[in-house]
Amino acid sequence: MKVDLDKNYIRQQLINNATQYENGDSMNAPWVEKYRPQTLDEVVGQEHTILRLKRYVKEGNMPNLMFTGPAGVGKTTTSIALAKEMLGEYWRQNFLELNASDARGIDTVRNDIKSFCRLKAVGSPFRIIFLDEVDNMTKDAQHALRREMEMYTKTSSFILSCNYSSKIIDPIQSRCAIFRFVPVKGHQIIKRLEYIAQAEGLKIDIAAIESIVYFAEGDMRRAVNILQASSSAGEEVTEESVDEVVSKAKPKDVKKIVNKALDGDFIGARELLRDVMVVQGTSGEDMVTQIYQEVSKMALDGSLNEDIYINLVESIGETDYRIREGSNPRIQLEALLTKFLINSKAD
Repeated sequence: MKVDLDKNYIRQQLINNATQYENGDSMNAPWVEKYRPQTLDEVVGQEHTILRLKRYVKEGNMPNLMFTGPAGVGKTTTSIALAKEMLGEYWRQNFLELNASDARGIDTVRNDIKSFCRLKAVGSPFRIIFLDEVDNMTKDAQHALRREMEMYTKTSSFILSCNYSSKIIDPIQSRCAIFRFVPVKGHQIIKRLEYIAQAEGLKIDIAAIESIVYFAEGDMRRAVNILQASSSAGEEVTEESVDEVVSKAKPKDVKKIVNKALDGDFIGARELLRDVMVVQGTSGEDMVTQIYQEVSKMALDGSLNEDIYINLVESIGETDYRIREGSNPRIQLEALLTKFLINSKAD
């Protein structure tokens, strides 16, 4: 009984917090919650998905859904917005949200989900169960979930959210309409950041916005968090304030490292790499990723030969693997720079 009371208490607290955000009592709330879209029309990006979901709302019925895609692209926000529009004013009583990365075992399916599905919907045509990060559920729990989805088709609909649909068993996938969410486009992130900055009374220059977009990599949640962290130093957000809160190398420094290595200046590239990793504290994994991004950008711009690009991508992949397996990041990255020299001479 104590466990059930604790769960109910926690659930009620989450509902109260959500009510505070919606009623405007969010002065000290994280901006990702304060400015979380409340309707499908407010969701940033994913236009084709939103259009199809609106049809479900218009029809007043929907199948089981699976939202798959990278983090921070609107899967959870879209699920909650859909539940609000589908279930109306009684959406709280008919909506269950669970994070499968925490409640990932078979007991969660047998207890929480089953008990919720058994109850009749109040003031709504059906109930909605939203399972976030369902790809973290065990296989046994997924098979149990499949059985629940079969038993309660008349009373409940499921929305499953995951990063990798390949980790979901086929029987579940075949019972869902699958929507693939893509990274948010740069111009859409810029528009949203400008809206938030205006609402918060911030001054932000274009260089700072472009820097946030670069570091966010299509992740809207990360972009908003970077903006909030950058604003803590004052009412003006600059490129320098963004660089201070992001534990990654500055794009211009990465470009210099790549160009120096391709120009045959190994010592210069090595010294700049050392400065970025030691002084600025950039991790080896992040450095490899940013070098890959810069090289790919050069290839798309036509400033890098295709054959050289192919060889460099192969070398970058080997370096990334070795670092993740535990090799010394600086040694591996310096070895990577020698590959740049070899390819530049071959050209």
